[in-house]
Amino acid sequence: MNRQAQSAILFVLGAALLHAGLTDLYLRYVKAGLRPLVLAAGVVLIVTAVATAWYEWRADAKRKEPHGEEPHGEEPHGERAHEERAHEGEPHGEGDHEDGAHVHREPRVSWLLVLPLFALILVAPPALGSYSAMRTGTALQQAYGYQKLPASGPLRLGLADYAGRAVYEHGKGLTGRPITITGFVALDHSGAPYLVRMALNCCAADAQPVKIGLTGQVPPVLRPDGWLQVTGTYTAKRTKDTVNGGPIPYLQVTAAKPVPTPSDPYDETWNN
Repeated sequence: MNRQAQSAILFVLGAALLHAGLTDLYLRYVKAGLRPLVLAAGVVLIVTAVATAWYEWRADAKRKEPHGEEPHGEEPHGERAHEERAHEGEPHGEGDHEDGAHVHREPRVSWLLVLPLFALILVAPPALGSYSAMRTGTALQQAYGYQKLPASGPLRLGLADYAGRAVYEHGKGLTGRPITITGFVALDHSGAPYLVRMALNCCAADAQPVKIGLTGQVPPVLRPDGWLQVTGTYTAKRTKDTVNGGPIPYLQVTAAKPVPTPSDPYDETWNN
């Protein structure tokens, strides 16, 4: 892999990062707050690629500059003799040479570094879903504090926000009020339904589920990984996660409808 190839790969990788950062694609990899860093990384890679290509072009131009003529009747010596012998095909030590300059050949295995680049460009990984959620214990933790709720009226809450208030504030401010929550469906080994959002600390690699049990007027047929907007009311019913024993609150469902997958499939309300 020569310098030109390296700079080309850096440029394409930087462009891919800019594309991901300027669209919602980056949300499949990192949390929303890291968009500026994704864009900055793309700019740095593109600038590095351009600088590398410029440096290599200048070096090639310098190597190709014509040398002064040797006086007639004199034997060339030193570096000039070495270069002339190189052009005449004479052996001059180990390694490859190009116009008298050493060219170090990198191992071909280095081209494997290109594979993640093609994966980033060609494959947009799906967000983690029910398979991961039901094999990982709930990550619900008590937040440092909760925002004050409106005194009356229906509530639209993030799933982790509702779960935290239901468990650690015992439903304070939630009782008797219509609550709307969106998440994807997961079914345990017995078929019991849960509404889930995967919460991020940093990136998709550390995603952990927060779960809410569904009771009441639950649709008779639920598709795992299908996104559902659920309206219901607070209930004091609880259960323990079978994986880690963590608390899982319930929502008394009064209505539910399928919704498209949101642009950010991870829970932006997560507080650690």
